[in-house]
Amino acid sequence: MSLEELGEQLRKQHRLHVQGSDVPAPAATFDELSGRLGVRTQIVDNLRAAGYFEPTPVQMQAVPVMLERRELLACAPTGSGKTAAYLVPVLQHLREPRNAGCRALILAPSRELARQIALEASRLATGTGLRVRCLDKAKRAADGTPRPVSQKYDLLVSTPNRLIYLLDAEPPLVSLRTVEWLVVDESDKLFEAGERGFREQLGRIYSACDSAQVRRALFSATFAHDVDQWCRLNLDNVVTVSVGQKNTASDVVEQELVFVGSESGKLYAFRNIMQKGLTTPCIIFVQTKERAKELFRELIYDGVMVDVIHADRTQLQRDNVVKAFRAGRVWVLICTELMGRGIDFKGVNLVINYDMPPSTTSYIHRIGRTGRAGRPGKAVSFFATKDVPNMRQIAHLVKNSGCEVPDYLLQVPRKSKKDRRELAVHPIRRETIDTTPKYDRDRIARIKALKKAQDKQKPSSTENGGQGGGVVTVKQKKKGKKLKGSVKVGMKKSKIEVEQHEDHQIQMRCLQFMWNSADYKWYANHNQSAVIMEA
Repeated sequence: MSLEELGEQLRKQHRLHVQGSDVPAPAATFDELSGRLGVRTQIVDNLRAAGYFEPTPVQMQAVPVMLERRELLACAPTGSGKTAAYLVPVLQHLREPRNAGCRALILAPSRELARQIALEASRLATGTGLRVRCLDKAKRAADGTPRPVSQKYDLLVSTPNRLIYLLDAEPPLVSLRTVEWLVVDESDKLFEAGERGFREQLGRIYSACDSAQVRRALFSATFAHDVDQWCRLNLDNVVTVSVGQKNTASDVVEQELVFVGSESGKLYAFRNIMQKGLTTPCIIFVQTKERAKELFRELIYDGVMVDVIHADRTQLQRDNVVKAFRAGRVWVLICTELMGRGIDFKGVNLVINYDMPPSTTSYIHRIGRTGRAGRPGKAVSFFATKDVPNMRQIAHLVKNSGCEVPDYLLQVPRKSKKDRRELAVHPIRRETIDTTPKYDRDRIARIKALKKAQDKQKPSSTENGGQGGGVVTVKQKKKGKKLKGSVKVGMKKSKIEVEQHEDHQIQMRCLQFMWNSADYKWYANHNQSAVIMEA
């Protein structure tokens, strides 16, 4: 049997669909990678050390295509090894380190995913001497100005926004003229237009990679027609590879749709799962960062090791939460769409869609956080009465995966394309997640209203340099050059420490707040009156 016939048999066996001219035969084993395709033994050994025993279907076909320097569009289910599918040929092409600037660039939609890709690239590059860097923040010189990205790195991983910031600096802090491979991970997300996508940034980066030798590869778990059309128009002799049926969930994920009635029923449904035995680690997806904070406040007292990650948290906080979840110190992770793409948490047993995603694409990526690398997993999705009109496509997707779906969801009228786009931009408005009794909520609201009214009644003055603050008399006790005392404005009281400066101004430093943690700047003059300005 010829190599081409063996290749066709292998494609049918693994449901590999390819389009393009003269597509190379897939590689069924790692021995074939190092033998017939000439991949360095060190890289293959690193693959085995990373936990791969044989190439996954997407790796079987994508690696030979990229080794021939063919441009590629690949679509494969979540957790199917797409990262290694493009890293192996890229590292093989780079071969050895050079101080000639970045020769391979990988783009990802979030910093967490970019760091994960850089870590995986460093593991597979072990022993090759190739240098990998994630552009998570600009290094700064002693005077505080950003430093240019070093020319010693062979492979860079970045988000589009970070790269645009470096390219827009005067002079530019990074050069992409030497890039020979441009890889776009989660390409359907990066090609989205508007505030939620990165299409404009991606176009500028594409133009900046102006080397005559540059080749491009795009990977995603979901198929987008606009990406496919763009590739056919702009890529040279492109090869399209897809695994299984397009835009479907992983076969190893058990999916369940749970009707909860109203929004308040979701918390009861989750606590019911906890009573039956919550299989951790677990990821819970909610619609907005506000709802993530609300759900965290509810669950933190339930005796579950829970934490939350969203866009309002600092990068250090997000990194610490991810580390704690990976290490098992956090059992339940509450997150928004931020963590819905690409992030690989080993051994996640359960994904809960606390709020239904706005599209099937989002649904596929969310539940793809479990059932990775062939391990079984479960995904439970809560839906309320207001979600039912938008459930048709997701219900059919679950049905096609072999899971049970109520018949009435399959008969919901089909939404128009315009309505689906509108839902993605303006999701369903949901009630606050809060089990506090109404009496207590009203009492808290009255206290906040009273506090706001008192804040508005603060005296305002610009005397002694104060702007928009209040002037009060301060009882002071001299102690060398420093003065100590206390100050009270409205219901805010603080211990203070003041220090006299050469210009006869006395700077007052807040030591302790006794009402709230709002930030103020405190000043005093030699007449012992304090000027208070909001920071």
